[in-house]
Amino acid sequence: MGITIIGSGFAGIGMAIKLKAAGYHDFVILEKAAELGGTWRDNTYPGCTCDVPSHFYSYSFELNPGWTRMFSPQEEIWAYLRRCVEKYGLEEHFRFGTEVTGLEYNDTANQWRVATGTGTAFRTNAVISGIGALHIPSYPEISGRELFGGPAFHSAEWDHSVDLTGKRVAVIGTGASAIQFIPKIAQQATSLHIFQRTAPWVQPKPDIPVPTRLRQALHLPGATRAFRNTIYWLLETRALGFALDPKLMKVHRILAERHLANQIQDPALRARLTPDYTIGCKRILLSNDYYPTLTRPNVELITNAITEIRDHTIVAGPREVPVDVIIYGTGFKVVDALQEQRIIGRNGLKIQEAWRHGIEAYHGITTPGFPNLFFLLGPNTGLGHTSVIFMIEAQVRYIMSCLRLLSRTKAAAMDVTPKASRAYNDRLQERLERLVWSSGGCHSWYLDEHGKNRTLWPGFTFEYWAKTRKANPNAYELIKPP
Repeated sequence: MGITIIGSGFAGIGMAIKLKAAGYHDFVILEKAAELGGTWRDNTYPGCTCDVPSHFYSYSFELNPGWTRMFSPQEEIWAYLRRCVEKYGLEEHFRFGTEVTGLEYNDTANQWRVATGTGTAFRTNAVISGIGALHIPSYPEISGRELFGGPAFHSAEWDHSVDLTGKRVAVIGTGASAIQFIPKIAQQATSLHIFQRTAPWVQPKPDIPVPTRLRQALHLPGATRAFRNTIYWLLETRALGFALDPKLMKVHRILAERHLANQIQDPALRARLTPDYTIGCKRILLSNDYYPTLTRPNVELITNAITEIRDHTIVAGPREVPVDVIIYGTGFKVVDALQEQRIIGRNGLKIQEAWRHGIEAYHGITTPGFPNLFFLLGPNTGLGHTSVIFMIEAQVRYIMSCLRLLSRTKAAAMDVTPKASRAYNDRLQERLERLVWSSGGCHSWYLDEHGKNRTLWPGFTFEYWAKTRKANPNAYELIKPP
């Protein structure tokens, strides 16, 4: 069976490792860039680190006792992925510089036609999409944005040729990436103007270098596994407020408020940094140096809405602020990353038509009308409290059970039934509607234009693990060979 994996981040590489371990060798990994790594290849902004403890932000089957920090920097995570590819012999399966431009299902042959940006196309029995959600930068719709006369770039496309030393720098956005790079660039810029639309909730980041003795101890048999399991359960307790009742988020709010009060003495600035929504409604951020950076004499927080960008100024409220460089820390097009793909399934069904009421998938993995097309980190499989690598591994295991089902039944393809998908997603949305992301009083990238959460899993990760242990044959139509 020919299998095509799209993307070479944690999802694509994890899938490839398990395919090879199970004896599947007829597969390719298509990567649009010249190197592997996905998010951890692309995001090279100053201060880029993970916000999940390193020993859990890694594969369970490839533990790394040698992480140098509790929260690893980008370079270390990227190096970990490259080591995994080398160790498991995946190099021959990569096709770099190959962007997938379209997928079309052939009803007669029960195969997918994969079109690429190089102009070539080929047929494959199954497609596994590991493109992830954090790879299409989102820019704000601001009048005159394209007229700015100086350097301007998104944090995910950092322009390292621009020297910020002595420059008047503007940062638009205060999300997860921005609070990591702002403390770094504040040390270079003459002036740094931070334009905040919505204040984030920020908690302290328990990040320290991993002591040499601890690293040595973690090499003992079972030590890293035990340490990882401890981290898992500690993080899973954070899901109580997310998965059960928004009122349980109070403990998180107290922690964040104390952090803010300890680091910001000015009551007026503290008020502007205090969110007006329930903590958890937007992503909770972790940082020890973001708030102190805002008290530097060369840093200014601006909360007036931006109305216009001109040649070398930004207009916000009554002010026109002169700037030399603009950096956008405005996140990603998460929903669009899936919805804008050119995918045509059975009987000419376009993915946009299948998702006309909102993107959804059965267990976040399969969609009716698109046989043998599997999504990794698909709709409603993101997390707000722990590592998505755990979710990826659960999905990889589920897809492997699907492939075994095809082999066992000698079916050419499998297509989740509309009934099974509808029942699953109705239950999912019913549960999501009462949780903090929908009821917390904010609008975030978790929600689509209809206010529906199409991004996050609403429960504990062990719930998802239990639900995806094995594919249910009754939820699928098995399509026989022609």
